[in-house]
Amino acid sequence: MIGRRRWPGIPSTEPERSRHIPVLLSEVLESLSPKDGAIYIDGTFGAGGYTRAILEAADCRVVALERDRRAIENAQAICAAFDDRLTLVEAQFSTIDAVAEARGFDLVDGVVLDVGASSMQLDDPERGFSFQSDGPLDMRMSSEGGSAADVVNVTDEETLARIIYIFGEERRSRAIARAIVAARTKAPLQTTRALADVVSCLFGGRKVAGRHPATRTFQALRIYVNDELGELALGLSAAERCLKPGGRLVAVTFHSLEDRIVKRFLSARSGKKVRGSRHLPEQSIKLELPSFHIVNPGPLTPSKGELEVNPRARSARLRAAVRTEAPAWPLDMAQLGLPSIEQ
Repeated sequence: MIGRRRWPGIPSTEPERSRHIPVLLSEVLESLSPKDGAIYIDGTFGAGGYTRAILEAADCRVVALERDRRAIENAQAICAAFDDRLTLVEAQFSTIDAVAEARGFDLVDGVVLDVGASSMQLDDPERGFSFQSDGPLDMRMSSEGGSAADVVNVTDEETLARIIYIFGEERRSRAIARAIVAARTKAPLQTTRALADVVSCLFGGRKVAGRHPATRTFQALRIYVNDELGELALGLSAAERCLKPGGRLVAVTFHSLEDRIVKRFLSARSGKKVRGSRHLPEQSIKLELPSFHIVNPGPLTPSKGELEVNPRARSARLRAAVRTEAPAWPLDMAQLGLPSIEQ
């Protein structure tokens, strides 16, 4: 079991709030255990919180990936601080093995993935991730592909309902989809406030389980627009391929859909039986030699002190595993129970 000791030089959970607070930072470092001379991959650079902490914890190198060009543009200070010890690449973390190999690192000592939207994305109204303030209904982590506005204004009602139900786990998905389609016949939904108001009216403006009624709808659209679950599955598989024996994989997730995929991935590859789900019936899985050893039987969660400083961490879950000498498994999306909107 990993303990919860505080690493030297890592910010404590004193009541000092900043715009971006790395979640489960001490636990990530404990799980990754940075060593001098080692090579690590931060698959989700964001504001560089994990990357900076890894580089400060040991005389090592980090290859950091980030799909959001704005985050890369804001990273000059951290890049300058660590010079040739940090390589920052604009890429999705599903390509971490190819990125590492292209830079001469066939195998690495550790990979960390912080899944989902970053605080900078959520807090910037122009990115359209949140209903807390008005902005264009975008939600794209990169500048490529269709936006959330494209989805809500073009997608047919049945498909829209499935997106909201599957990726938002929203029980009233059909009613929400119906309300969206009715609203867009009067005028296209182009802003976060316009969409939030449509959903809120359906619920009579009441909170649902203590949250804004549009929370699950916004989550669903963000996941769908960025193919976050498919990207996660590909990223885990890429990490498996590029980790050396003894290398460590650390994944931090923020909702049940993400956590289930990580859990199923590591459970299967550690030799455990994978149970079925509503997206995937019970099935027999061809057993390969275990490619991972799970470090913790259950996920690590934020401490009370961290939650007092950073309430956004409340749903965070950390799972960690150590790579064995066995060959990497082929990726089977169905085995992971990856949800699909296809009927």
